[in-house]
Amino acid sequence: MRFFSRVTVICNFCFIIAVLLRWVEISRRTSGNFNGAIKFQPLEATLVILGYGAIFLNAAFLFSCIYRKLAKRMQLIPRWIVLMNVLIFPFQVYFFFFLT
Repeated sequence: MRFFSRVTVICNFCFIIAVLLRWVEISRRTSGNFNGAIKFQPLEATLVILGYGAIFLNAAFLFSCIYRKLAKRMQLIPRWIVLMNVLIFPFQVYFFFFLT
């Protein structure tokens, strides 16, 4: 569970970076520049794939935390990880279902 929580945090950071990259590229396209935000395309693609897949990992992590809490089998996961995942999840849902 600790490894899964760390992977989820990494993917959530990639989600934030992917949203920022999308915003930068949209603003560059309106100004007429069609080049990517990062000149190293494989890095940008990796960040976007990990970031867009974060909603599934985050949902699975939150459901497993709820299940473990109800079953009273909660492992020691740092509170900041759980809190960060809980705070980012509504933004991910809003981004995927209402913005795109």
